[in-house]
Amino acid sequence: MAGTGSTWLLLEQKGAGPGARSSHAITLVGGTAYSFGGEFTPRLPVDNTMYAFDLKAQSWSALDAAGEVPPPRVGVTMASVGATVFVFGGRDKDHTELNELYSFDTATSTWTLLSSGDHGPPHRSYHSMVADGEGSHVYVFGGCGNAGRLNDLWAYDVTAGRWEELPSPGAACPPRGGPGLAFAGGKVWVVYGFSGDAELDDVHSYDPATGEWAVVDTTGDKPTPRSVLCAAGVGKHVVVFGGEVDPSDLGHLGAGKFSAEAFVLNTDTGAWTRLDDAGSGHHPGPRGWCAFSAGALDGRRGMLVYGGNSPTNDRLGDMFLFTPLLA
Repeated sequence: MAGTGSTWLLLEQKGAGPGARSSHAITLVGGTAYSFGGEFTPRLPVDNTMYAFDLKAQSWSALDAAGEVPPPRVGVTMASVGATVFVFGGRDKDHTELNELYSFDTATSTWTLLSSGDHGPPHRSYHSMVADGEGSHVYVFGGCGNAGRLNDLWAYDVTAGRWEELPSPGAACPPRGGPGLAFAGGKVWVVYGFSGDAELDDVHSYDPATGEWAVVDTTGDKPTPRSVLCAAGVGKHVVVFGGEVDPSDLGHLGAGKFSAEAFVLNTDTGAWTRLDDAGSGHHPGPRGWCAFSAGALDGRRGMLVYGGNSPTNDRLGDMFLFTPLLA
């Protein structure tokens, strides 16, 4: 059973990095984390620089990118397949929802626009994105669209270079922004999110092999309803951290109440377990709107958490590797 023994490792972050921000994205290619997008002032994108963080050296560099460089954006998502980073959607400085899919070749630091307009998912921000375990598809779910929140699921076939709209989860899975999305145990998992009226605490799974959705009845030490949380698949588990548990009256301009808790969902049993910090002395504290990704350092598998928004509405710039103790 998962439980005590999970640890947080604070990373040093040398070099010229992105600094403090929220509503940004991060993903790993080998031993390097790539970060893009985000805001320091609410709703105002900071830049469109791709940053690379060497996990071994714990050092940042700002990449001199070529090609079709995306404009600055917030509420953007990223996922990696092989040496390629995929970047989708977000919201620009004019608060316009976006739906371009870009690839970033980490070997050449070159951007390529893969789809836009009527090709692919509708415009959105504060959605979720994850790559499968086989390196063949990238999934996009939910988010804030032009006409409200969404609950659609799309898959981008990396080899064929095309989008496919997958079956809808239906009314059992209400439209939502800021959902957790993870790939674990061969399935896509939707965890929590914000409906526009309330924080949610439901869990749903999509099986790519059968094309079927399932409502997952969970047990155990269940997280309270939340959104804009960190979520990552680690083996057969979905690990979650933080998130907004009570939205601000100012919406995205303000800071709601954030959680500092971490949990793990065993996708075989549907049981939640709260993960305790082993007393490493490093803990991120309450936050949401972070950048996060499944990651590993020196054989330690877990979740990378970078930046985010704090209860005082200050953007954060620290980075942690969370290593959950899993059974």
